[in-house]
Amino acid sequence: MTNQPKKTKLTVAVTGLNAVDSPGPGVAVIRGIRDCQDFDVRIIGLSYESLEPGIYMEGIADKVYQIPYPAAGSESLLGRIEYIHAIEKIDVIVPNFDAELHNFIKISERLKAMGIGTFLPSLEQFEARDKINLFKFGEKHGLLVPRDKTIYDLSELPQVAKDFGYPIVVKGKYYEATIAYTLEQAQKAFHKLNAKWGLPIIVQEFITGTEVNVAALGDGEGNTISAVPMRKLFITDKGKAWAGITIEEDKLIDLSKKFISATKWRGGFEIEIMLTQDGKPYIMEVNPRFPAWIYLTVGAGQNQPASLVKMALGQKVEPFTSYEVGKLFIRYAWDLITDVSEFQKISAFGEL
Repeated sequence: MTNQPKKTKLTVAVTGLNAVDSPGPGVAVIRGIRDCQDFDVRIIGLSYESLEPGIYMEGIADKVYQIPYPAAGSESLLGRIEYIHAIEKIDVIVPNFDAELHNFIKISERLKAMGIGTFLPSLEQFEARDKINLFKFGEKHGLLVPRDKTIYDLSELPQVAKDFGYPIVVKGKYYEATIAYTLEQAQKAFHKLNAKWGLPIIVQEFITGTEVNVAALGDGEGNTISAVPMRKLFITDKGKAWAGITIEEDKLIDLSKKFISATKWRGGFEIEIMLTQDGKPYIMEVNPRFPAWIYLTVGAGQNQPASLVKMALGQKVEPFTSYEVGKLFIRYAWDLITDVSEFQKISAFGEL
């Protein structure tokens, strides 16, 4: 009988359990961590809303706790994690939302002192790739980024639209983007995004081409641990990939490596790219965490979530050298039946 290698016993907390039409990455991240044969893992789900589907899905989280909204600040978040940690003895936390990352980065050293590992970018890295700073970042490092303008007032919109020419892309500071073909459409998008995410609003030059994405992982020292490019096959009305396929495109891998080398990025991220007809890769956005489609990297042979957990534990992870081209993901809706008592527990007590 051959000896089985001993698995690392772990408790990992994960946010982003909202597996809806604009899904968070949490469920996919958890699946990737659970798939890793090196771990004997207990998953703690961290939720913001009582109806996040990942709370109730079988085989996803072993226990769920609600945490305060990012607007409550880093001290409120830390206090809640201290309470959860006292019960669960968390080894690693993997946050998955843009809006919460600032707080998690701020408290990462204090989490480390408590024995909780994270693998996050620094605040400097986080802000350099922000939509507001992306064009300047591209200029500095020789990366193609569409022209953009950050605006704080609706009155600025007509001049920016005139400078760029229609169509233009109107973006919220955290999420969502709308292509506007007229001033009226642009104004409507401004009001909608302002109401949802607040100011500023980013107006970006429209680039035509094929939309592709890369999920990647940097080690914090300028080295690329993993990079998997994907082309969207089906896009929802919110611009989210509902189906996609891994593609062979060396220039996308090279672009990811260049970004990681320039920033010394620490952790997972996604680059949204527009490939023009003449083959130029324009960086449309850099999301500072894993995308919702991150489980495709697992299917293609590069388990990015599990690799991030290993690095959060201080382990050395060797860079992946290949992935399977032509791996397809298709997202689907599924009616999950649970009891109202489960909903009442998470709503009333903040735990399930």
